[in-house]
Amino acid sequence: MTHSTPLGAHISARAAKLSGNTLTDLFVLARSRGAIDMAVGTPGYPEISGDLIEEAAAAMRAGHNQYEHPAGEALLRQRITGMLTTPTDPDTEITVTAGATEALFVALLATLDPGDEVVLLTPGYEQFTAAAELVGAVPRFVPLYAPDWRYDPAELAAAFTPRTRAVVLNTPSNPTGKILDRDELTEIAALCERWNVTVISDEVYSNFVFDGRRHLSVTEIPGLAERSVVIGSLSKSHAVSGWRLGFLRAARERTEALRRVHELTTNGTAAPLQVAAGRVAETGELSAVNREMERRRDLAQEIFSRAGMKFAPAEGGCFLFADIGPLTGGRQDCTEYVRDLLDRAGVLLVPGAPFFADPERGRNHVRIAFNRSTETLREVERRILGD
Repeated sequence: MTHSTPLGAHISARAAKLSGNTLTDLFVLARSRGAIDMAVGTPGYPEISGDLIEEAAAAMRAGHNQYEHPAGEALLRQRITGMLTTPTDPDTEITVTAGATEALFVALLATLDPGDEVVLLTPGYEQFTAAAELVGAVPRFVPLYAPDWRYDPAELAAAFTPRTRAVVLNTPSNPTGKILDRDELTEIAALCERWNVTVISDEVYSNFVFDGRRHLSVTEIPGLAERSVVIGSLSKSHAVSGWRLGFLRAARERTEALRRVHELTTNGTAAPLQVAAGRVAETGELSAVNREMERRRDLAQEIFSRAGMKFAPAEGGCFLFADIGPLTGGRQDCTEYVRDLLDRAGVLLVPGAPFFADPERGRNHVRIAFNRSTETLREVERRILGD
């Protein structure tokens, strides 16, 4: 008797339909080619604080090598509340997670049952769709329109149904750099109130907002504040993406449910790294980092504009989302252009198509990470423009 697959090799339907993460594939490709990686959001700026590294080593030597409290190390939770724009109880409303990725899954698992609908904006971070489908939810997409990446209010309203249980937002946005303004959030709040929907808001890039703007959290919006779950992270703001320090902020009752799911998934993240971040992760220097990040955005926009790309200036975050149509004349789609640029200049970008529910809408877009050193950006300029 023969088998078409090895014994025990059954794969669940939900796992079988998952595709590989575009960013992971590109990260490996950049390393193998020795290319300048302008694709993955791993920080080249800011640099990790030497004090953080020393405190992590000290915490290990001091014995912080076993399980931490599942909700997160107490001082770190207190530090996190200092980064937020809304008063928050660190004991009952903050949960430290293994990065923002775990935070997203915990929020979805605690909010959605299989078959429930979740509203997603497109283009958006591709992991939102994959995560929603993995927990058994049904995505309902609302298109955003270039160049300023706004939705049509009628299309947004039409996406909500009696089966809608959550809407996932991302502000500032990956990949577009768009910040949701008060009018947009108030409009979303009215729909969430009407349909009794939870808003899950990824605010990982809240420390990077430009041109005199300020980050506006869903926790500041009447109608959203009481029904919100906020996802945050230290990965980009403190340049510790490998430490996996994310968090969830929600009201006490929601936090109790989030923590139950969290305890059954990871039960926590690395104890000594939490201790170190709690001792060192002050918020005072973040404004200076934000100003420097804005300068890097300006330099990246100048370089890629001169290369022939078009885009609305990023309002926040660490990415440009560029239209390559004027540069290619439609002769190449985004994947072809990215591979050509890699071969020709040794610079790696991200194709824009995977960020769209309809990949054809993204065929002329690429994403560019600008959280890089000035030296790296100048080398990109030399390679692309010959300057």
